[in-house]
Amino acid sequence: MRYITITLLVIVLAISGCQKGDLLSNPNVSAENSTIPVALLLNHLTANLMREEEPVISPVYRFNQNIVSNYSYYFGSNAYNWSNTNHTYDMIRYCTQMEGQALKQYGNNTNVYFALSKFFKAYAFIWLSQRVGDIPMSDAGDVNKLTPTYDKQHDVYKNSLILLDSANTMLGNLISPANSATKVDATGDIFGLTYLQWRKVINTYRLRVLISMSKRADDNADLNIKQQFATIIGDPVKYPIMTANSDNMVYRYTTITLYPPNRSGNAPYNNCENISQTFFNVTAAYQDPRVFTLAIPAPAQLTAGKQVSDFTAYVGEDNGKSQGLMSNFSADGKYSSLSYNRYMSSSSGANAEPYILIGYSEMCFNIAEAANRGWITGASASDWYLKGINASMDWYGLKQGQVLTIGNVDGSKPSMGTATADINAFLAGPNVAYDPAKGLTQILTQKYVSFFMNSGFEAYYNWRRTGIPAFSQGGVGIGTASNQIPLRWEYPQDEITYNKDNYNSAISSQYGGNDDVNGKMWLIK
Repeated sequence: MRYITITLLVIVLAISGCQKGDLLSNPNVSAENSTIPVALLLNHLTANLMREEEPVISPVYRFNQNIVSNYSYYFGSNAYNWSNTNHTYDMIRYCTQMEGQALKQYGNNTNVYFALSKFFKAYAFIWLSQRVGDIPMSDAGDVNKLTPTYDKQHDVYKNSLILLDSANTMLGNLISPANSATKVDATGDIFGLTYLQWRKVINTYRLRVLISMSKRADDNADLNIKQQFATIIGDPVKYPIMTANSDNMVYRYTTITLYPPNRSGNAPYNNCENISQTFFNVTAAYQDPRVFTLAIPAPAQLTAGKQVSDFTAYVGEDNGKSQGLMSNFSADGKYSSLSYNRYMSSSSGANAEPYILIGYSEMCFNIAEAANRGWITGASASDWYLKGINASMDWYGLKQGQVLTIGNVDGSKPSMGTATADINAFLAGPNVAYDPAKGLTQILTQKYVSFFMNSGFEAYYNWRRTGIPAFSQGGVGIGTASNQIPLRWEYPQDEITYNKDNYNSAISSQYGGNDDVNGKMWLIK
């Protein structure tokens, strides 16, 4: 009892010794009315545009069927056992703060930070909506509406496209010959983009969004999907788009941020993952020289006498196979792994390509697809298709006739031999040379290849929309009850916990009252 009395006395004295300001003011947190450099807020938004689950060599690239984990301890499971997604409302909050500070510091709501805020908002809303369906948008970020109502996915996309159009217009009003090549914010924008490049990114992203709506292009006249796409392509002055890889929005790893496999200590365990059979089905099988720089041959194939330049030595693993059936640490060497020289040899990723969030090669394929579908005139599907392939080759550093050194799985033998990149022969091959009769399949296939280890879930989203290329499913390795790849995620747990009535209404109207990962949202019906 005496101990309890003394303890209570100490607590009372401690509390009485605190001044009111000590309790209410945290010296490490800015007050609500403080002036915060807008660059700091922009830095947060640009640094967090790539969500934590989407860096290179992450689970995303198993779901995109680029790689396969054969040993869960280091590279996790291959199972598509998705549950509650994360959300992007943190971006909306930061956009609101950035707008408030920009208005306070610049005295207007037409400055560059308001323009970029519109892009970030559109990106955030679409990021979440394409995962789950209907989401809060109109009420999102309103401090007076703690249980925001849900907007229909149709309206989320419609209003996001309006935001993107407005962002481009605002930047267009701010740009001039004197500043077009000037960085928007050299300290706040981690991408280091100029005024003109930001416009290109915004319009290129808008093309991505529009092509992702292809299933809704003929039954939603108010969206003007085809017309919007054609307008952008038809007016490069008002709607500048990317013209080369130099316009790519990329995240560059450094010795500070560290390249993901090195950051997590997985580089020595390169043999614990393999290249997906899905990827090799449309690359090695087509004699694609990108194989030589992105992957290594299966060791067992070299032991059997094949050369590193033999495409048949590159063997992929099946994402649908039970991980228990995959060789532990791939000791038998039956399957190919990522190129150690490229992806594992540098802690900063110095030997690998920077990570693309929104890129020129994808844009070329999006335009090719639109031309193939008849959305635009005066643009050749085959020309844009070829531009897309060449841009992808260039991004991976490949040139015609280039001699490539191929190493082994753990870097202990940096040179196992060489292979020569014959891009011309690849382009002339029967599966790649553009054929209008199968052009759409070719465009979508090559877009998938260009997404190797970049662009987040875009390879999956394109497969979900088109079924191209054929992903492996049906096997127990998929991990779902039906062994089929899910079509969506469940809603964020925060929505279920804090916005339950609106959440229940949303899943009732969309999915029959069940937050079903196999349910088809409006976007893909």
